[in-house]
Amino acid sequence: MSFRFTIAAVAVGLITTSGLAATAAPTTGTTSTVSTVAAAPARAKYVYLTFDDGPSTPYTAQILKILRAYGARATFFEIGRNVARYPSLTRRVDQMGNSVQNHTWSHPNLRKVSSATFRSQVQKTDRYIRAQTGYTPRCLRPPYGATNKLVSRRAAALGKSIRLWTIDTRDWSRPGTSVIVRRALANVHSGSVILMHDGGGNRSQTVAALPKILRTLKARGYGFTTMSCT
Repeated sequence: MSFRFTIAAVAVGLITTSGLAATAAPTTGTTSTVSTVAAAPARAKYVYLTFDDGPSTPYTAQILKILRAYGARATFFEIGRNVARYPSLTRRVDQMGNSVQNHTWSHPNLRKVSSATFRSQVQKTDRYIRAQTGYTPRCLRPPYGATNKLVSRRAAALGKSIRLWTIDTRDWSRPGTSVIVRRALANVHSGSVILMHDGGGNRSQTVAALPKILRTLKARGYGFTTMSCT
């Protein structure tokens, strides 16, 4: 199993952003606060790169190659049916020191499903990820960021912590490479969780933007680590 940083979990308030698509701004049905990130080590500045909706070909492998070139690690919130389709990619994500976490089986809005469907969506994905990585994900990222108190309770009953994001590049909308870069960097600070995608459509712009994002963050003194849900 890949080495993981041990990092303390803290609660971070949800932020809202405009627009809805394959993975859009976090939507909540209540005013409850959901933990979005584990705290970065105090000794250095860190950001959390996260990729949703994979694995997919060719984009996951391309992103992994770029991450390795820059000495960066990321957290991949994977769709279970994509893990079933590309198991070797999930295994490779893990073997290269990244974290593989749960993004449900088929990307439903978890606020609108029954308890039985919720459990099936999460546990089936767990099984397929565990078969490739040897561990059961502890983090759950609800599709669309759609969460509320009920979603949080159901996740906790399955041993999961909800993890969202603080910076949404909205790369799913294919706004252009330079726009993705600008959105990723505009309000970054230590502990930021940057949302991008390696699946769910054409992610060539995300792949093209990633080297500039990594170079700029490294030049600003940031390191990269994976999310913890202990």
